[in-house]
This record gives sequence, C-alpha cells and structure tokens, in this order.
Amino acid sequence: MALEQARENGALVICGAVYSELLAHPGMSPALFMQFLAETGIEPEFETGRQLWQEAGVRYAKYSARRKRAKAGSVRRLLADFVIGAHALMYADRLITFDATDFRRDFPELLIAPGKLQ
Repeated sequence: MALEQARENGALVICGAVYSELLAHPGMSPALFMQFLAETGIEPEFETGRQLWQEAGVRYAKYSARRKRAKAGSVRRLLADFVIGAHALMYADRLITFDATDFRRDFPELLIAPGKLQ
C-alpha cells in the first residue's frame, strides 16, 4: 500500500484542502475520518501562509495561460490542486496522487509517489 510505504520513509502530512476533500468523500463521517487519520498516522497541517498561496497562484496562472495558448478552452483543474502541489513543495518531500501526470507537469521539481491505494 502506498501509505504504508510512504510512512516507512517519514511522516505523513496533508494540507487543509486534502483534509476537506477526504472528509467530503461519500460515506465519510467526521468520526470515521478521525479514525482513518489515527490509523494511518496522517497529520493534518493547516498552517499556510502567503508563500504557499503565492506559489499556488503563480502555478495556476501558468497552467491557465498554457491552456489558453493551446486553445484548449477554459481551465479544467481546480485551484485546490495547485494549493496541494504548493503545500507538498513546502512541507513534504513527495506527493502521493492519482493525478501524477498533471502534478509532474505543473510541479516538475516535486517527487511524485505512486498513487495506488490498494
């Protein structure tokens, strides 16, 4: 399992956006979510700052401009993805995601861990 492998390499942390996304998952309750965090050892990290929001905004702007130049229409990704990527750059040494292609393109310096959670 990707989480077990990641935990062997260090602490697991999620930003506020991921916290909210996981809590909103169908069938998730606050109690079940707190149990999941405790069992996996994942620590939510809610403290952000101007630098994180600035990094996310700059990367989102580059993504938007790239789509416009490619005449690919309006943006298809959410700003939250860029907050998650910026958070990983600032507070972690890798990112576990199911969307590795987009994160590799928009955060090329970020190590992307396999996103299979079996």
